Amino acid sequence: MRVLVALGGNALTGPDGDPSPSAQQRAIAAAAVHLADLTAAGHELVITHGNGPQVGNILRKNELSAHELPPVSLDWCGAQTQGTIGFTIVSALERELAARGLENKVAAVVTRTVVDPDDPAFADPVKPIGSYQDADFAAEMTALGQTWKDFGDKGWRRVVASPYPAEILETSMVSFLADSGWTVVAGGGGGIPVVPTDGGCVGVSAVIDKDLSAAKLAASVRADLLIIATDVPCAVADFGTPDARDVGAVTVDELKALRATGTFASGSMGPKVDALLDFVDNGGSRAVITELSLLSSAVSGTVGTSVSSRGRARSEGRLAADARGSRSDQ
Repeated sequence: MRVLVALGGNALTGPDGDPSPSAQQRAIAAAAVHLADLTAAGHELVITHGNGPQVGNILRKNELSAHELPPVSLDWCGAQTQGTIGFTIVSALERELAARGLENKVAAVVTRTVVDPDDPAFADPVKPIGSYQDADFAAEMTALGQTWKDFGDKGWRRVVASPYPAEILETSMVSFLADSGWTVVAGGGGGIPVVPTDGGCVGVSAVIDKDLSAAKLAASVRADLLIIATDVPCAVADFGTPDARDVGAVTVDELKALRATGTFASGSMGPKVDALLDFVDNGGSRAVITELSLLSSAVSGTVGTSVSSRGRARSEGRLAADARGSRSDQ
């Protein structure tokens, strides 16, 4: 089958959030082992990834060097991180495949995502990016036209628009490569956000949710399965309460009903659940949220939060006495 795997940006850094190039290379090499398992099993593989920590690093460099160099805009940040992360995934996966005697070709495609310039998100920026800073720094940046929000004890953080992904412009290229036997890395960071203009598109200052974009890309390239790879085995309903329970295989209606209760946090699991439903609602067969290390089991349908277009749960949600920890994985 054709499988689209969405890797979280935090899965591409060290376990303690170490953003150094060496830590990122080690993390991506570890991820490549699980990705290669799918290729070795005969599946067609399309990979997308987050870029939150990596964009945050570029923004911090912007701040520290503003007295000498002009800052890099968010669309440029997306393009730069797509190139760096894509190159690193391609290199690591090629090495892993070669070590197994596999000759599958791997390519990264710089990918643009069209958004609606009238999307309400532009009037209500809520997506946190970059590092936490003190109130004085936030006030200084606000005076320069940025929007900052007070996150309490953690400090202040910049927030930007996160519009809905309307179209992945490079879909035909990704599909062509996948149809030709290539493993493709595309849509990193949700895609470079662009809006249409006469004769083309221009970049805009926004961050597209990579899980929602992954669902759009998966449907566009006719993937049979979407896997949102994160750092927990499955979604947890009523997380942090005595009623916390793992969400296993559920029907579309069951998952929509859970989502409607607000049980999935908007900053972490919420967009992942939305992505599963988006994919299935737009023709996808099955979508799963699970740990990166469980990719092969996710394909076989034995782990994770799984929803199918067939509309029937394979098993009831498993109850959990204690909830697992989670962190944002954009």
